[in-house]
Amino acid sequence: MERQGRMDCPALPPGWKKEEVIRKSGLSAGKSDVYYFSPSGKKFRSKPQLARYLGNTVDLSSFDFRTGKMMPSKLQKNKQRLRNDSLNQNKGKPDLNTTLPIRQTASIFKQPVTKVTNHPSNKVRSDPQRVTEQPRQLFWEKRLQGLSASDVSEQIIKSMELPKGLQGVGPGNNDDTLLSAVASALHTSSAPITGQLSAAVEKNPAVWLNTSQPLCKAFIVTDDDIRHRVCFFGCSCVEPGVGLGDPCGSLPTWNVL
Repeated sequence: MERQGRMDCPALPPGWKKEEVIRKSGLSAGKSDVYYFSPSGKKFRSKPQLARYLGNTVDLSSFDFRTGKMMPSKLQKNKQRLRNDSLNQNKGKPDLNTTLPIRQTASIFKQPVTKVTNHPSNKVRSDPQRVTEQPRQLFWEKRLQGLSASDVSEQIIKSMELPKGLQGVGPGNNDDTLLSAVASALHTSSAPITGQLSAAVEKNPAVWLNTSQPLCKAFIVTDDDIRHRVCFFGCSCVEPGVGLGDPCGSLPTWNVL
């Protein structure tokens, strides 16, 4: 081998030397081997060895091991390759092969693979309640304020009187709005109407409000209320001209919804 002597390598830190040895014999005669020597005299035969030794002190991404120079074009190629690799990983490789796999068991007969698509475990389970449940708007009853019913002659019908047990809750609530909210809940919901059961709703209705119940405090319909209503409607049938007063003489003048 013919040694050309060690030369300084400006691309590496001070004290590093580069040596190129030309082969004189064999099938690879005429080719050269490049070695690098640290300031302490340690010999490096490849770029990976050099990178492991230097660590993060020197960026060797654009360093050409054979010439001993920094190559900006090589750095651009490395960046482009890394960018393409990341894009390919994000996209993934499409599998266009739709043929059935071949059974790998040793057999002299052809054993095709059966494709099962209607297995019970393959069915997608869904919660019907979660799918059909719709979001509810807080204090939607306020949209009913100022609305009233009228008869065929376009005369406004006087609103019903609410029982004393029904008390509104929430900001800006009145009897007319509460009556419309209770009537709407009776027609649109199959759940029992109990009012707002949580006591904290009076402190902060925007947080503790139960949107499935009207804006009224919790109430209980007693047996006495039911007996009064039965007596009221029974007496009204016997005396149809009495109206909505107190036909039994001892009944309250409100109507239970």
